[in-house]
Amino acid sequence: MKFTRRTRERVHRKLTLPPRTRVRRILVQQWLILIGSALAALGYSLFQVPFNLAAGGVSGLAIIVNKYTALPPGTLYLVLNIPLLVLGFYKLGRWRFLFSTILAVVAFSFLTDIFGHVLPEVLRRFPVTDDALLSAIYAGILYGVGMGLVFRNGGTVGGTSIPARLVHNATGFPMSQAYLYTDLSVIIAAGVVFTWESALLAFLTLVLSGIISDFTLEGTSQVRTAMIITDQPEPLTYALMTELRRGVSFWDITGGYTQQSHTMIYCTVLRSRVYDLKYIVAKIDPKAFMVIGVAQQAFGGLNFRKLKTEE
Repeated sequence: MKFTRRTRERVHRKLTLPPRTRVRRILVQQWLILIGSALAALGYSLFQVPFNLAAGGVSGLAIIVNKYTALPPGTLYLVLNIPLLVLGFYKLGRWRFLFSTILAVVAFSFLTDIFGHVLPEVLRRFPVTDDALLSAIYAGILYGVGMGLVFRNGGTVGGTSIPARLVHNATGFPMSQAYLYTDLSVIIAAGVVFTWESALLAFLTLVLSGIISDFTLEGTSQVRTAMIITDQPEPLTYALMTELRRGVSFWDITGGYTQQSHTMIYCTVLRSRVYDLKYIVAKIDPKAFMVIGVAQQAFGGLNFRKLKTEE
């Protein structure tokens, strides 16, 4: 598609921030990346390292290597990431990639070693838990929240995400599967080096951290989308707008099998109003075909939050 000069200039004006605003936004993002790295390092040092929970990735590999060297886990995490960062620099975006990664990697490494020196003395006076299962759970929670904050503000944590992206770019192999194989290989190695019980607990930490990271990144799903194919569009549209107080969109469609004309109505409702939605449709047009989907977030319209540039 070709765009006019006026369109290009208008978009450029809209997206170009004043220097002061741009600097403030960057500083806020870097500060939140530091906070996320600190939370992840705290969960890693407090719960994973003492119980040898090598939950995949370079952080898990650092715990395994730490068993055979005198280097602390944080330093090992940084050392193991250096060749990966060099590889990512040349293959995944050069300086733009490096700036978005190096802060989180260095902060996580430095804070892990700081916590590794401070926490043992603190825990002797104020013990938290000696239960490995509780440690696996809370390691996943803290690490997941920290990584979610890092991802949400444009940072990355390097590690196995770099070879996973390279394999994906070169072969089209799904990144999720690449992550799974690399993380599982580290967990299996931890089972061989430590115990299989610690490997099972590490896998629990890995799963929880992924769930919590997604939750921190995107929040809970509070809205549902509905597509309703009906032959009574006018009364159904009126009922949805007056009873649910939601805007709707509709367009004419043709059934592929019957070749008959119908109307498709599209609307977005809060999760708590799904029961009311189904009740209204069943009352107005019990022969309607309806599909309800999960939406992560909704903005604008009549009753949803307005979009803001900070989001």
